[in-house]
Amino acid sequence: MERAVDWALLWRQLVETPNRGMGRMAEDAWAGRAQAFNERVRQRWDREDSSRNFLLGLLKAHPGSTVLDIGAGAGAWACLFSPWTAKVTALDPSRAMIEVMEENLRERGITNVEVLQASWPEATVEDHDFCFCSHAMYDSPDFPAFVRRMEAVSRKGCLLLLRAPAPDGVMAELAREIWGQPHDSPNFQVAYNCLLQMGILPNVLVEDSGPWKTWSHGSLEEAFLEVKGRLGILEDPRHDTFIREVLARRLRFEKGRYLWPSGVRSALVYWFRPAAPLP
Repeated sequence: MERAVDWALLWRQLVETPNRGMGRMAEDAWAGRAQAFNERVRQRWDREDSSRNFLLGLLKAHPGSTVLDIGAGAGAWACLFSPWTAKVTALDPSRAMIEVMEENLRERGITNVEVLQASWPEATVEDHDFCFCSHAMYDSPDFPAFVRRMEAVSRKGCLLLLRAPAPDGVMAELAREIWGQPHDSPNFQVAYNCLLQMGILPNVLVEDSGPWKTWSHGSLEEAFLEVKGRLGILEDPRHDTFIREVLARRLRFEKGRYLWPSGVRSALVYWFRPAAPLP
């Protein structure tokens, strides 16, 4: 009989892969990069997508709600939510990100967003109607604790936005060979199955704005080192030949760059208490 996967353990292993967390050792890993992140979000948000439309519909259906935005980053979601809520608490551990967020709030004249510098799930916050987290859970090794803390301070529901990589992606092919399973990092597929094991039956909405912008590298060697770092095997040469073969076969050379196949999307995962029906 095939052994059941412990999805919470797999999430932890993916978070704690050697070399993945090197940037988190810095006092503020976003120092010097927060403004560039802000610009990337603005460019991506030039297009509509189903996640934003759904969330705005939810808030319009529950006027006067409060929202806790965990890992608020440069504040794009807090700014989006603010006209439709009584209050947004925007929580982020990075001082650099908070500075950009506060600048964005000032530019828009937004006054109902409270900014809090803190990490989740350790932060102490009051209860909110909705708890929301967009791609800010990937550094948290204890995914069940992350989620249970969201539930503890949420009156109406919890919402998570996660990366959903293609099952036949380059990193999936590499991870299958090297790790024996297709996940190279924490993602929607692992989180969804972990929620099921926790007894949570979530709804899922996959964004309709198309896949994320593809990765690119100036050389195959650069791509090779990126892969080894992501998989935590910089000092392990056993899979080098296989990695180089996959990259040479699957990356496309165009205009002086090696382009990865696109295929990563975002998936909105959400569940409500009985008193908070769908909009």
